[in-house]
Amino acid sequence: MSDAALTETMAEIFARHRGREGPMLPILHSVMEAFGHIPEAAVPLIADDLNIGRAEVHGVISFYHDFRKEPVGRHVLKICRAEACQAVGGAALSQAVLDKLGLDWGGTTPDGRVTVEPVYCLGLCACGPAAMVDDRVIGRADETTIEEALA
Repeated sequence: MSDAALTETMAEIFARHRGREGPMLPILHSVMEAFGHIPEAAVPLIADDLNIGRAEVHGVISFYHDFRKEPVGRHVLKICRAEACQAVGGAALSQAVLDKLGLDWGGTTPDGRVTVEPVYCLGLCACGPAAMVDDRVIGRADETTIEEALA
């Protein structure tokens, strides 16, 4: 993406949120929606627009797990790593899925289809192991249900 295109898109985002109280999170969500991640070049633009330091913008981006600094796959697979899911096979499921995809946590398949991330509770403790593909939660997940959800 060219600097001019980034600057133009960011100006549109800033205009949509101008005058809002506490606009940083809505701006960051809009940037994620526009680019699929928060480009490093957008950080100083956000800081300048909000009249705050770059470190403050970086702190917010790094605090919230759903703000990404790199593009992710077309599908984001989150597998629960909390104790309740681990107790019912979550660790073995995680390892099997990572091995099958040839990834480590946070990795994206070479074709850009899937990014795998750990998550530390999906609220399905009684139905573990739990996973989430994009916005769809999967209770009692196994390799088959995850593969079907990624299809």
